[in-house]
Amino acid sequence: MSAVKYVIIGNSAAGIGAIEGIRQIDKTGEITVISDEPHHTYSRPLISYFLLGKVTEQAMKYRPDNFYEDNNAAFLHGSVSEIDAGAKHAVLSDGRRVPYDKLLASTGSSAFVPRLEGLDTVKNQTAFMSLDDARTLDGMISPDRRVLIAGAGLIGLKCAEGVLARVKNVTVLDLAPRILSSILDGGGAGMVQEHMERQGISFKLGANIKRFDDNIAILESGDSVGFDILVLAVGVRPNTSLLRGVADIDKGIIINAKSETSAPDIYAAGDCTQTLDVSSGQSRVMALLPNAYMQGEIAGINMAGGGKDFNKAIPMNAIGFFGLHIITAGNYNGEVYAQTGNGCYKKLFYSDNRLNGYILIGNVERAGIYTGLIRERKPLDTIDFALVCEKPGLMAFCKEDRQNKLGGGV
Repeated sequence: MSAVKYVIIGNSAAGIGAIEGIRQIDKTGEITVISDEPHHTYSRPLISYFLLGKVTEQAMKYRPDNFYEDNNAAFLHGSVSEIDAGAKHAVLSDGRRVPYDKLLASTGSSAFVPRLEGLDTVKNQTAFMSLDDARTLDGMISPDRRVLIAGAGLIGLKCAEGVLARVKNVTVLDLAPRILSSILDGGGAGMVQEHMERQGISFKLGANIKRFDDNIAILESGDSVGFDILVLAVGVRPNTSLLRGVADIDKGIIINAKSETSAPDIYAAGDCTQTLDVSSGQSRVMALLPNAYMQGEIAGINMAGGGKDFNKAIPMNAIGFFGLHIITAGNYNGEVYAQTGNGCYKKLFYSDNRLNGYILIGNVERAGIYTGLIRERKPLDTIDFALVCEKPGLMAFCKEDRQNKLGGGV
C-alpha cells in the first residue's frame, strides 16, 4: 500500500499543528508543506519585538531548525493558485501540480487595504502582518521620522509599541471612538489608552481618512496629519479564496469539530476558518494562535485516520503593551461582576448559570481559571462563584474538581 500524500498549505501555527498531528498517527506518510513565505516557521506575534530589538529572527522561530527534517516533511516555497478537487491536486501559480490524498488549507489571513483616494501617492507604506512586513518597516524607520498607524486594534497598537523608541513620534488613528474596540469595553479601553499615551503615543479616534496627499492624511473633519511612514492596520480578512466553489464558506471556511470542510478529504484550520464559539453558541471567525494550533493538530490527527474533536474554541486574546498585560475571552453578554482600581481592571460576564466572558487588565495571573469555566461551560452553582469572582483559585471548586485539576488528591 502506497504512503498517504498529505499537502498542507500554510506554514504557521495551524500548519505546524497539522504536521505534529499527522505524525502522532502516521509516521511514514508523505507530507508536503507549501508556503508563499520562504521562511522557516516563525511566531507572528513576535514581529513587534523584532522591531524593538528584543528578539532575533532566529529566536522568532516557532519550531527548531531541524523541525521539517525530523518530521520528514518537505517544504515547498510557492503560491497555490487553485485546488483541483476532482484530480486532487494543489496547483501552484507557476503551473506545478502537487497531488494529495488529504489536504489542509491553513492559509491564514491578510491585511485589509481600504480604497482611499491618494493612497498610491504614499511612498513609505506597509502592512504589519508578517516577518517581511516587519523587515520592510525596519528599513524605513529612523529617529527623525513620523509614523502614522491607521488602525487602533491589536496589530496597530503592537506596531506602535515596536517602533515608538526608534522614531520621532507615533500617531494612531481609528474610525472607532475607542482603541481595541473589538475586545475591550469603554472603561478598559480608556485605561489602556491612558497607559499608552503616558509612553508618548498620540491617538486620533473617531477619525476617518478622506484622502492622502503624499505624506499628509486629510480627515473627513478637515484636520490633517503629517507623517513620513504609513502603517495600514485597519483590519484583516480570512484567506478563503482557494476553497471558493470547492467548500462551504461564510466569512471564513466553515469547519466542524474535526476541522473537516464540506469537501471530501479537504480540511481547514486557523485564521482562515469559521467554527463554533462555545461561549456564545455562534459560528464565527476566531483568529487566535492557540485555536489555530489546536485546530491544525486535530486536522492532522483526523487526516491520518484518527478520530478526535476540538469543540472548545472561544475568542481569546492575551497581549501586553509597555508592560501592561491584557487577557480577554468569550463574549460580554449577561450580568457583570466588576472590580477596578490599583492599576487593575476586571469584568466577568455571566448568565444562565454559566460564565460567558471576561476582561482582565493588569493582574492577569489567574486568567486560566476563568478560561476553563468558559470552555467547559461549567455550571456556576457547582462552585463558589462569589469566591471565584473575588479571588480565583482551586479552593472555590469542589474536592472532586480539585482532584481532577491537580491530577491527584487535595
